[in-house]
Amino acid sequence: MRALTALAVALVVMGTGIFFPFIWRSREFLKVVESQLRLFFPISLCHRNLKKREVSSPTQLLSLAKLPEPTSRAVSQAAEIMETSIQTMKCEKLQLPTDALSADLLGTIANLSGCLPFMLPPKCPDTCLANKYRLITGACNNRDHPRWGASNTALARWLPPVYEDGFSQPRGWNPNFLYHGFPLPSVREVTRQIIQVSNEAVTEDDQYSDFLTVWGQYIDHDIALTPQSTSTAAFWGGVDCQLTCENQNPCFPIQLPGNSSRTTCLPFYRSSAACGTGDHSALFGNLSVANPRQQMNSLTSFLDASTVYGSSPASEKMLRNWSSAEGQLRVNTQHRDADRAYLPFMPLRATTSCAPDPRTTMAHSTPCFLAGDGRASEVPSLAAVHTLWLREHNRLAAAFKALNAHWSADTAYQEARKVVGALHQIITMRDYIPRILGPEAFRQYVGPYEGYDPTVNPTVSNIFSTAAFRFGHATVHPLVRRLDTNFQDHTGFPRLQLHDVFFRPWRLIQEGGLDPIVRGLLARPAKLQVQEQLMNEELTEKLFVLSSAGTLDLASLNLQRGRDHGLPGYNEWREFCGLSRLETLAELSRAITNKSMVNKIMDLYKHPDNIDVWLGGLVENFLPRARTGALFACIIGKQMKALRDGDRFWWEHSHVFTDAQRRELGKHSLSRVICDNTGLTRVPVDAFLVGTFPQDFEPCEDIPSMDLEVWREAFPQDDKCGFPDKVDNGDFVYCEESGNRVLVYSCRHGYELQGQEQVTCTQNGWDSQLPVCKDVDECADLTHPPCHPSAKCKNTKGSFQCVCTDPYALGEDGRTCIDSGRLPRASWVSIALGAILVGGLASLTWTMICRWTRSDRKSMLSITERDTREMAQSGCRKSQEKGISPHRVAAQDTKQVAYISRVMVLQGDQGRNSG
Repeated sequence: MRALTALAVALVVMGTGIFFPFIWRSREFLKVVESQLRLFFPISLCHRNLKKREVSSPTQLLSLAKLPEPTSRAVSQAAEIMETSIQTMKCEKLQLPTDALSADLLGTIANLSGCLPFMLPPKCPDTCLANKYRLITGACNNRDHPRWGASNTALARWLPPVYEDGFSQPRGWNPNFLYHGFPLPSVREVTRQIIQVSNEAVTEDDQYSDFLTVWGQYIDHDIALTPQSTSTAAFWGGVDCQLTCENQNPCFPIQLPGNSSRTTCLPFYRSSAACGTGDHSALFGNLSVANPRQQMNSLTSFLDASTVYGSSPASEKMLRNWSSAEGQLRVNTQHRDADRAYLPFMPLRATTSCAPDPRTTMAHSTPCFLAGDGRASEVPSLAAVHTLWLREHNRLAAAFKALNAHWSADTAYQEARKVVGALHQIITMRDYIPRILGPEAFRQYVGPYEGYDPTVNPTVSNIFSTAAFRFGHATVHPLVRRLDTNFQDHTGFPRLQLHDVFFRPWRLIQEGGLDPIVRGLLARPAKLQVQEQLMNEELTEKLFVLSSAGTLDLASLNLQRGRDHGLPGYNEWREFCGLSRLETLAELSRAITNKSMVNKIMDLYKHPDNIDVWLGGLVENFLPRARTGALFACIIGKQMKALRDGDRFWWEHSHVFTDAQRRELGKHSLSRVICDNTGLTRVPVDAFLVGTFPQDFEPCEDIPSMDLEVWREAFPQDDKCGFPDKVDNGDFVYCEESGNRVLVYSCRHGYELQGQEQVTCTQNGWDSQLPVCKDVDECADLTHPPCHPSAKCKNTKGSFQCVCTDPYALGEDGRTCIDSGRLPRASWVSIALGAILVGGLASLTWTMICRWTRSDRKSMLSITERDTREMAQSGCRKSQEKGISPHRVAAQDTKQVAYISRVMVLQGDQGRNSG
């Protein structure tokens, strides 16, 4: 017995030793699950509200504007789960704040949270196509650093961040934290005392048109989007960020000091952290021991027209018209603009919402536009520029297909995309940036193009995205000007205040289309940024206003975002750019000539080193012939040079276009794009220069354009390969590899390739047999079903069809069933049959009741007369015997009373009938 006991104890000890690591790992797993649950409920609640179009506050509308596409959303959620899991584990396992979790444990958390795949370098394709067309994600642009510039990666840091706890807490998080002996001022107070002016306080730019401002906003949306937290509630405690004025991650509310109203703060959500950042602990060799919080860019950093095509395969798939043989993009199927296309609408099931037209019901409201960037519906001018490039892509793709009939739809799409991306680069670097920096700063920080440099990191920097390129907010005009064909104020569609157009795409569709908006952008001046006129009330008091429920303040949001990201102060960035630090009031006055402005800044910040970098850069004196001061010119110039020199697909790089194609591209302009894609017949030669109609406007036939003939593709006929054969339901892309002709075959949408994807021309002909394309049964994909659960999937050749049962009809996305608002086709027959059935049942029931009543009356009458006499006699006898009245005897017997009452009623009816 003792031997058995000892053996049992030994087995228990040995089993515990063997399985302890797994038990401990399961505890770690449960901690991650706990973190997921802590985040899941507020996230899912937010998504449910968005899908139901329940946008009740400007903060929620801002969340919609910054809501990334699903891939980026998954990365953000994984990062937040990892961050919360690490904090949970640290609270339980570590004793000192300086203690660190092991790399092994961090690796486990990264894997379980879903962060790990987004922290590892992607696998880059090694084909000739990878050298011909950039990937939609921006990955593998640099072969040695494949994540540089890719979507869903961390913004670059040019200076180490400044967090109050050293790795995550924003500047201003702790009210008692002092900077040079003083707390940071409330960002709202900075806005009210320094930045905000009335809508009437506008100095108009005498050189540049409003198109300059809109182009800056559009290009910013091409290269940067920092998603804010996907959770709407605090990670610890679950309090809704809309309802708290306490700093509880991700809630970082903007305090309203001295506010007379009951509202004491404006809601603010922190930006999502990039995976694996925000903690002391080290994770993998590419991260340092001091691993501060970094923020993510959900877009590609490159000037690649991701505003048109998206930054993920999922977005690209939604934007393309897969039934087009010309490689075109999807357009709106419900509305046209004088026979020109509008952007398509967002799918009905998408988590987006736009303000409805008050003249229509919710059932007929206009959804948000679908574009490569989710902010396309913010204002009509931005939507108009997005629409211009949608039309330009489809124009180019159709022209390329007409020139090269052998081109596949994908080739036409990729070539048009390549040209549209090049035009974005040309217009930005040739026409826009020199006007912002001024010629001297442009030469100093950008300079001429000298070729691709693989050592340059093109990733958009945090300081550029969060501060410097937000200078344009001070150039936004408070009015939206719409002009008629004579370039005068439109009588039918008058000018609007900015807050009346936020997220209202119906303004574009129902009120004249693109042309009135584009005329206003060309012929009306931009707002000039003046030191005492920075931002109007439309942006500081009425941003995203929907009702009296509240508004937002863009200036305060910018300042708070800089603190959230841990951006160092104004003087640190001046030193970074080789500019002198401004330590005294006199030195500050040299960079900012407005003495009143300098005094206000010092009254609030108390010390020059405390000044927020966005404010400091914004109020600096302009450089000569520029629209920014020295600091922002430095940061913007350095960023633009990095975007150009670090891009392997920059349009001037030798392998991207032929010499002839580059010459033609250089002829094109934004004015030409407007001529080709709107109803305007006269435009200024330079769309960014403000002019007077008609003397400063030229006929469209005089505006230079590129000759697309240089894109005609010819094949050599002097080799044994000859013209390549086609594949049924497939196409090929021609490229060269090591001096040999290479064909890369692909199948059309709805087919899959079987066989060799790539064939090479050799001395003996093509080196392998051509592949075949087989139909794909999309309906069999249960993991990613092509149709919404409300619809039934039907496979067709090369495609599929979503079928709805009557009375439902397919929505705009072609995948979701919606109520058609009518009765089913068989409804009238069903109603008639139902009426007949109900009538028959009613007639039968009535007949049975009548017959039963008549027979019952006869039988009751034959009985009641006799029974009444007997009961009366009995009652009299009882009354005589007991000395009480007959009525008292009847009342004491409940059954007899009920019976007599019924008899009396029947007799009364009989008497009336006989009468």
